[in-house]
Amino acid sequence: MALTFTPFPDLGNDIPDFTLPAVDGKTYSLKDFPAGTPVVVMFICNHCPYVQAVEDRLIQLGHDLKKQNVPVIAICSNDAASHPEDSFENLKKRSEEKKYPFVYLHDETQEVAHKFGAVCTPDFFVYDKNHKLSYRGRLDDSWKDASKVTKRELYEAVQTLLKGEKVSEEQTASMGCSIKWI
Repeated sequence: MALTFTPFPDLGNDIPDFTLPAVDGKTYSLKDFPAGTPVVVMFICNHCPYVQAVEDRLIQLGHDLKKQNVPVIAICSNDAASHPEDSFENLKKRSEEKKYPFVYLHDETQEVAHKFGAVCTPDFFVYDKNHKLSYRGRLDDSWKDASKVTKRELYEAVQTLLKGEKVSEEQTASMGCSIKWI
């Protein structure tokens, strides 16, 4: 497991377009998430211990933001040949078992991860209502222990955007396992 930190974000960049299959049997593109509200994109997977440590918090985030009509999109870009836990079938199984409240997409070619500049799992991107990158930081201030969370940084960034305000550029990098490239 190679610990990787996200780089300083290129705030203001446009959300990259994508078209990917989802575990719900549909195919999603950026056009399915029109401008007008913030959008959260997170690169996750099944096998990563960093994702597993925050999985219940990701599910809570999905539920909380769904109530506010903020789309949350999860994407798995890991090489399933080297990490079979991250195969499309296993993504679907995990999503159903945990009742993920967000769209879970499979980026088999890893093209979308490259477009976003994703480097690890989890890797979070929050775009404003105009689909401009506003936040690329960690989920919260305690990746390992949910009981020690004092600040839900990603959630708070979305709340700031919903108020029509700008998110602070002082953001703490997310960290996790490197994406398993082909």
